[in-house]
Amino acid sequence: MIHKIKSMYDNGQGLSIRAISRELNISRNTVKRYLAMDAQGICVMMEDTSRQKWLDGYRDYLINQLKDYPKLSAVKLMRRLCRKVGKLPISERSMRRYVQNLKAEVAVGQYRYYEPIIETVPGVQCQVDPGELRGVLINGKPHTVYFVAFVLSYSRLMYVGLSLQPLNTQRFIEMHDEAFRYFGGVTEECVYDQTKLVVLSEEYRELKLNQRFAQYATAASFHIHACEGFDPESKGKVEAAVKYVKQDCLYGESFRSETELRAYTLDWLNEVANIRVHGTTKEQPQRHYDRSERSHMNHYHVAMASLDNTPMQTRKVDKTGLISWASNKYSVPMEWQQSRVGVSEANGQLLLLDPATGELIGQHTVSLDKGLIIKNRDHYRDKTQAVEALEAHLNERLGIDVGRAIAAQLKATMPRFYKDQLRGALDVLKHYGELPTALTAHLLEREELTASKMREHIDAWFSAEQRGRMADDEEDSPVTIDLSMYRRISHVNAQRSLS
Repeated sequence: MIHKIKSMYDNGQGLSIRAISRELNISRNTVKRYLAMDAQGICVMMEDTSRQKWLDGYRDYLINQLKDYPKLSAVKLMRRLCRKVGKLPISERSMRRYVQNLKAEVAVGQYRYYEPIIETVPGVQCQVDPGELRGVLINGKPHTVYFVAFVLSYSRLMYVGLSLQPLNTQRFIEMHDEAFRYFGGVTEECVYDQTKLVVLSEEYRELKLNQRFAQYATAASFHIHACEGFDPESKGKVEAAVKYVKQDCLYGESFRSETELRAYTLDWLNEVANIRVHGTTKEQPQRHYDRSERSHMNHYHVAMASLDNTPMQTRKVDKTGLISWASNKYSVPMEWQQSRVGVSEANGQLLLLDPATGELIGQHTVSLDKGLIIKNRDHYRDKTQAVEALEAHLNERLGIDVGRAIAAQLKATMPRFYKDQLRGALDVLKHYGELPTALTAHLLEREELTASKMREHIDAWFSAEQRGRMADDEEDSPVTIDLSMYRRISHVNAQRSLS
């Protein structure tokens, strides 16, 4: 650039400073400064990479922003970064050049698929992860304490929400409300595992979000970032926090009541967890937050009264697949017969919901008449035949024992989307030949297995094999797969279907 300007100016014999400024789209002052530089100054300028190195400190943040919003301009990115960290010691041109290079890298996939950890920018990210600890004594009786840890990625300030009942969407939302009020603000995004409280399903990396929780996130003005499966690095801070809560806060303690448990946990946060010197930041989280992050948090403006803005009642489904509502009977999908469903009325529509997740499973237009039976014929379609056919294809592809075991894993992981998971598994398997026995055993060892995760495990296995990272004698080592557990699961499921 400097040499180009000097050649265009040609010691006053070429273009004017104004013309060069207009031609290169830079300021006249920049042109003048470059023209005034001698050869030594040019060399120093060309060797100075300090501005580039300064932006490298915020590389993860910029990648994160570009992944969510690929069309963001460098100028707008610069404004966003400026709002977070203050005045930037770089020019717009430097920013454009850096972002241009970054977009080129992103486009060819030169960084990991999962989003990077954001810790260099305050007020951007909160990592969230549920946990549980069994055998906690409350009033002399062992209980399972369910909790959710919230950790701010920048300052490491922590909050812990508690429950003595398995978590549902409503309690999960309430815990977020508690955390944001404890922090005094909300971050731009929250990072989660693909728990059903946030993500109902994933197919080919397309997420189906829990509708009710997504509505809350919109109201609270934060972005949901669901980690890719088996990606512990994406939320390592909060996973460490879950262990910390179990071992340092709850383990070995006993309480007279739930109230005492909650008071103790809050005291532990204020007197231990948030005032200890953090091993990475070398600062107390509370002090670090107060000094450097609090002012960058977004305002949390969700009224407590609006947390349950879609009131849900429950109804027992009779053996004919009907529920009673406002003097009429309405059909529900047949897989919900003789169970309980959530029911909510909004804008003349009767919404049928999964009571655990808030997921919409069906709906009807509310009738103003009385004594009617209102049916959706699709609710009465027997879809088991299609499921059985898919299971048969899976057994044919993998063998009966392994096929049943894989099916049991899929069903246990995502029971509400079992049929979709079977389709996905078959779609994945059609791209591969016969799977090695050791690989099959590896799949069955997973605590949770979905079609997408199956593909990831298989790809990783063959990729490692191609790189020569597999043990040379692995093929010669006999691998025995214990499928008895899955036979029992299949037997139980069969018995349930018959009853």
